[in-house]
Amino acid sequence: MKLRNALIGLSAMSLFAALPACDDGDDSSGTGGTGGTTVGTGGTTVGTGGTSAATGGMSAATGGMAAAKNIVEIAAGNPDFSSLVAAVTKADLAATLSGPGPFTVFAPTNAAFTALLGKLNTTLDALTKDALTPILTYHVVSGKVLAADVVKLTKATTVNGSDVRVSVMGSTVKVIGGGGSATVTMTDIQASNGVIHVIDAVLTPPGDIPTVASGNPDFSSLVAALSRAKLVDALKADGPFTVFAPTNAAFTALLATNAAWKTLDDIPLQTLTDVLKYHVVSGAKVYSEDVVKLTKTGTLLTGKEITINAASGVKLNGSTTVTATDVLAKNGVIHVIDKVLLPPSQ
Repeated sequence: MKLRNALIGLSAMSLFAALPACDDGDDSSGTGGTGGTTVGTGGTTVGTGGTSAATGGMSAATGGMAAAKNIVEIAAGNPDFSSLVAAVTKADLAATLSGPGPFTVFAPTNAAFTALLGKLNTTLDALTKDALTPILTYHVVSGKVLAADVVKLTKATTVNGSDVRVSVMGSTVKVIGGGGSATVTMTDIQASNGVIHVIDAVLTPPGDIPTVASGNPDFSSLVAALSRAKLVDALKADGPFTVFAPTNAAFTALLATNAAWKTLDDIPLQTLTDVLKYHVVSGAKVYSEDVVKLTKTGTLLTGKEITINAASGVKLNGSTTVTATDVLAKNGVIHVIDKVLLPPSQ
């Protein structure tokens, strides 16, 4: 298991879409990836090549000519973006996206919206402005970033405020959101106030850390432990936080270490609270590409540190393995581990 995927065929990727950080265009680091169980990624990989892809005859605008139409006008003139335009109009975002920007927009096709609405068992008409706005703003990044910059990035902060991840594998570029991923199928459609890149799925923004954990049945023990220790509200705060999250099996193994512990309720409350805090790094989103550069990191327990060894996979405190990485949350990031970490005093 490795926490970073190598960038393969970078020269072939010079034409693909890129995401900048919201505050500037150079928020970049080494490529991140997942190891062991893959969490938070999905969708079908679609091979892309050049500036056009298999999207039914659409072609990307050339980069050397100034575009006369803004983002909304271009989308309105393409029948494959009719759902996107309807959603933008309903959310009262048309004026904003017609403004000076510049913006980078990852534009889902009609088919992408159809898939999302089917999954939600609803219609576009039934979705309210409040429901649509966070989804749509999760597809917009401040600044105009063309395809050639994709190889510099692994993450970006959207106008929504939440991050997306960027994955480059050969000639395939994926944008990974809170509920899955989308493949970039066309790039560099130039607008007077930015650029459009076409994607094959609608991205959904993640919830906060407790909400993300509650949505994964393999974290039910962690959620119960956080609730008992009254730490749920703390992890709903702005953060940012990095959480090393033990699975249900990890908690079962912890209970087996003490004959008096039959359930989580049998663990002394202060012990449980200290153990849980030891899994949280406060004040930073430490993504996988940064974890592997560290030898230790401090946690919420003052003076207590977790050691990190990335020589062969990633081990915490010598024996706990990171099995999946970069599960996005609104206020941080989650990495999955196979054992409960115990503070040095425990």
